[in-house]
Amino acid sequence: MKSSLFKNAALRGTENLVDIYVENGLFKQIAANITTVPEGTHVVDLGGKLTIPPYCDPHIHLDYVFSAFNPAAANKTGSLFEGIQRWSETKGSLTVNEIKIRAKQAMRQEMLTGVQHIRTHVDVTDPKLTALKAMLELREEVKESCDLQIIAFPQEGMYAYKGGDELVEEALKMGADLVGAIPHFEFTREDGVKSVERAFELAVKYDKMVDIHCDETDDEQSRFLEVLAAQAYRTGLAEKATASHTCAMHSYNNAYTYKLFRLLGLSKVNFIACPTENIHLQGRFDNFPKRRGLTRVKELHDAGINVCFAQDSMSDPWYPVGNGNLMNILDAGIHIAQMMSMEEIDNALDFITINGARTLNILDSYGIKEGNPANFIVLNAKTGFEAVCNRVSVACSVRKGEFLFEREPEVIKTNNPLLQA
Repeated sequence: MKSSLFKNAALRGTENLVDIYVENGLFKQIAANITTVPEGTHVVDLGGKLTIPPYCDPHIHLDYVFSAFNPAAANKTGSLFEGIQRWSETKGSLTVNEIKIRAKQAMRQEMLTGVQHIRTHVDVTDPKLTALKAMLELREEVKESCDLQIIAFPQEGMYAYKGGDELVEEALKMGADLVGAIPHFEFTREDGVKSVERAFELAVKYDKMVDIHCDETDDEQSRFLEVLAAQAYRTGLAEKATASHTCAMHSYNNAYTYKLFRLLGLSKVNFIACPTENIHLQGRFDNFPKRRGLTRVKELHDAGINVCFAQDSMSDPWYPVGNGNLMNILDAGIHIAQMMSMEEIDNALDFITINGARTLNILDSYGIKEGNPANFIVLNAKTGFEAVCNRVSVACSVRKGEFLFEREPEVIKTNNPLLQA
């Protein structure tokens, strides 16, 4: 029997420090001042640092990461649509091994900043399904260290790409976890609607979840979100369905949005915003004022609708930077969404923890509570406000009671009394 006692943990929502006893990879007891533990239990003092569930990145393209360094992938307009074109022109030479090498590096970077749960979109508009094969192998290889969900994503469209819908179905048969779509990229609105309906049809048929790139455009007439939400409501998939991006909502008129929110509440769909990527890609066809392009995060949140943040890209044809640190994403998100009250900052970590877990549909096993897998991270802060304000690093990450990593404290050498702690 392996057992560990993590003492003096600061949990969100509690005033006093607690001890966390872990046995055989599970949270066995969480209480103040635990003194009775089996002989040989490993004891770790967390020193009053904030201890929270691991970060979740619910939207990233692991098959694309670091592909921007190919000169042929240069996106000169910085727009979504040129990014898709550049990817289409360069993806044909990819191999399973090369994709896995890049994806592993991206996962390493994310995990070293506290991520233990990742959902990746994988382009299946490729008759060879090369990227999908790479991700299926990778999911198995990393399962002890990180949970990886795979979306069968038709980057070039279910119907704009010949046979795209058939490739999505084949990917599901091969083991993809979710159905994807990109309705705003289809040739016509009718094809876009058809792609959303087909995604839900496949999800029901194969008992899968749905995550759709939805209305990632500044076009206020792009309204596939209403189709997605209606399908989620009618099929009963509800919270197993996710709308990613929904940038067009930034440009919807308020009368239409008021009506839409009733449907969104009924449907129970989740929302994923990618703040840094959306503000980079959107507004490209504006002069001034330039739209932010971020969906209505604050309004969704205030309406009780689940919304979370994600990285989306790391150095690919859509986004030249990105390092997998969700604290950077969170910082950008709450600024762009104007969610900067003291209370909102206190609770901001939800966007990269519990809200993401709800989107991933893993709440049954997620969180620091007795009986759950002992997965958690420790931040170099005492409170949520301090963590967000200072964009703090992760002191350690624990998975099933074992350290994934520990980070040595920063050492500052100085003789200046003003700079001494």
